[in-house]
Amino acid sequence: MLENFEAVLREDCQLVKGRPIVVGVSGGPDSLCLMEALRQAGYPLIVAHFNHQLRSDSAQDARVVEKTATRLMLGSVIDGADVRAYAEEEKLSIEEAARNLRYRFLFELARARNAQAVAVGHTADDQVETVLMHFLRGSGLAGLKGMLSRSVIETFDAEIPIVRPLLNYWREETVLFCSANSLRPQYDASNDSMNFQRNRIRHLLLPTLESYNPKFREAVQRMAQALKSDYAFLNEAMQFSWEHCLLEMGDEEIVFDLERLAQSSLGLQRNLLKQAMLRLRPGMDVAFATLERAVHLINHPGPATRVNLKGGLYLFVELQKAYVCTPDAKLAFNLWPQMLTDQSYDVELPGQLELAAGWKFTAEQWRIPALAQEEAQNNEDQFQVWLDADTLTEPLALRVRRPGDQFEPLGMDGHTQKLSDFMVNEKMPQRAREHWPLLTSGDSIVWVPGYRPAHSHRLTETTQRVLYFAIVKPIEKIE
Repeated sequence: MLENFEAVLREDCQLVKGRPIVVGVSGGPDSLCLMEALRQAGYPLIVAHFNHQLRSDSAQDARVVEKTATRLMLGSVIDGADVRAYAEEEKLSIEEAARNLRYRFLFELARARNAQAVAVGHTADDQVETVLMHFLRGSGLAGLKGMLSRSVIETFDAEIPIVRPLLNYWREETVLFCSANSLRPQYDASNDSMNFQRNRIRHLLLPTLESYNPKFREAVQRMAQALKSDYAFLNEAMQFSWEHCLLEMGDEEIVFDLERLAQSSLGLQRNLLKQAMLRLRPGMDVAFATLERAVHLINHPGPATRVNLKGGLYLFVELQKAYVCTPDAKLAFNLWPQMLTDQSYDVELPGQLELAAGWKFTAEQWRIPALAQEEAQNNEDQFQVWLDADTLTEPLALRVRRPGDQFEPLGMDGHTQKLSDFMVNEKMPQRAREHWPLLTSGDSIVWVPGYRPAHSHRLTETTQRVLYFAIVKPIEKIE
């Protein structure tokens, strides 16, 4: 019975016989079968039972598991909690609350006992039901592939894996195994309750689908097996793209190269953004619609630079970077020049002003107009500019924007536009606009550093006197 079981343990579950395994035992046929099959295979076991306290007779299950473990010379640990109260407190479904508390117990026990894995008794029937649940939710490949024989659930433990040695065996086989080995499974009446989605799938949906294809369960099982290989291939491609596109990763934000991300296929974009969300919020259920909002922002840049995702996470783009952030993310403002206050500062010639985060503004006179013309024509640094001094009126000042500001950008032949429109058109980072330094002459803006000077103050062939202005980025320390 349970053909090739030991090969599954070695190859699929990657278990070794030298270290203990925490095996979750509910008292039903699947978990009792798993416990006994592992014992017969020679693995040291710690039997773990969690009482969900959802039934008046649930304590009986715990006593039976404890007695069975004792009879088989196995150590056991029994624990429990009021799942219904926890579900109400955390606003979770009963199924989700039960899973959270049960897995938390199993993995804490595994960590305390230095176990190599947590083993659970999911069978091929459970796999089929899980795939259908994911299908009904509109899941992608990650959900349709079903459960894996070995995986890590980082929400509970980033190192200890959960293993499912019975995934390729049907529930009928576990019942026969229990009978052949004198094990008496407990009957859980909650398995018949139509209040749980899994039970409705098991008792209502599956029989209906089998009326169309008597081998429907086997077909779903084969599909899940085939998709596992496709999913592994996708993961390899995603890992390559992740390393190619990733710029920074912290506890509160993950930053991608926007151009490289946009050049990736839509499928990879969705998976990379989903992976980023799961890194920041492990265990989150990420819907397709959420990912569609995100990839639309990546591929259709416009006035909007931010989109809300889920659970407080948001995506925004600026300076050729795409940020996936938590609500508490403290993003750097030293990427560009910023004024320290809303006050206006007079500009002296020559002179220097300190800006935020180590940036500096400098001003000086140039006495050779021809040299200035040459430098201006060859200049590629938008944070320095040469202006015709005779077109400027005092006082010269550096300030932030004000309501109603107009600007006359170079190249527009003297036409003005709202400064706010100019900032939007030039894709100036939205969160930087409020304190962006502006050079003014009287009431007129004569230079928006990093972008353009005003058309009327450009150098011309008749320019006699030149003023030079620059904003200098702080030197990065090399550690």
